[in-house]
Amino acid sequence: MENKKRKINFIPYLFILPHLIFFAIFVGYPFFNGLYISFFQYDYLRPEATTFVGLKNYIDLFTPGTVKFLEFWNSMKVTVTFVIWSVPFLVLIPLGLAVLLNLKIPGTNFFRATFFAPWVLSVAVISLIWWWIFQSEGGLLNYYLKMFGLPTPRWLSTMPYAMITIVVATVWWTMGYNMIIFLAALQDIPPELYEAAEIDGANSWQRFMNVTLPMLQPVLVFIIIITIIASFNLLGQPMMMTRGGPAQPTGGGATEPVMLRIFTEGFVRPFQGSAAAMSVIVALIMVIFSYANFRIFRQRE
Repeated sequence: MENKKRKINFIPYLFILPHLIFFAIFVGYPFFNGLYISFFQYDYLRPEATTFVGLKNYIDLFTPGTVKFLEFWNSMKVTVTFVIWSVPFLVLIPLGLAVLLNLKIPGTNFFRATFFAPWVLSVAVISLIWWWIFQSEGGLLNYYLKMFGLPTPRWLSTMPYAMITIVVATVWWTMGYNMIIFLAALQDIPPELYEAAEIDGANSWQRFMNVTLPMLQPVLVFIIIITIIASFNLLGQPMMMTRGGPAQPTGGGATEPVMLRIFTEGFVRPFQGSAAAMSVIVALIMVIFSYANFRIFRQRE
């Protein structure tokens, strides 16, 4: 019997073609172009002055004592600090809200819309709102603190208050998105599991720990990973609220995340080659981190 050649069905590929084109133009090309630029001393204002420097931009970032080393790794430290401060709140608060809003009580749709509403605002609007609330002179928070005779810190220009303001603004802005994802996952849990647990005598906390959390594990992993990645991309809030300050004696700003350092390096100074090298390093760190998380949680499962 003759082997018949298997026909390739191209129709499924036509459906993914628009996204593939979009991905190639707006993700693939910028990445490889940035990788290319990282090997040059590149200035977009003077392209004729571009010179090939090889790995120099990377070597500078790993040479202790240099200005670029201090500024870059200070910004990485600030970014990691922000991740540590913000991610637990961006996971636990949305999870708690989702559990409460999943209850069959009147008014849940109103509260769902209320908590999700900040997510539709731009980072500029969010930053201006919280800048007005936290500013030292004329700010809403200090106005009421002064009214009750309480201390009025310089929220946006001293540490650790400056970092606290950025964390508060970010949590208020983005927790609604995670809440909606948790809420959708909660509604997919079969009610029979809760009924069986209740028959076995489990109380509310035991049902949450032994039914809800295990069933939410895949979604929980997804939320943690995308929240950490989003937190690593922090830029707009410190740029508009604290401008990366206050300054530190060792170089860089106390609230200057790595994305703001890359922006400053590439568009303010401008040293596009060095900024591109920073971007490549951050991208590699995030790829390694995401892969490690998937491996760890998959083994636990």
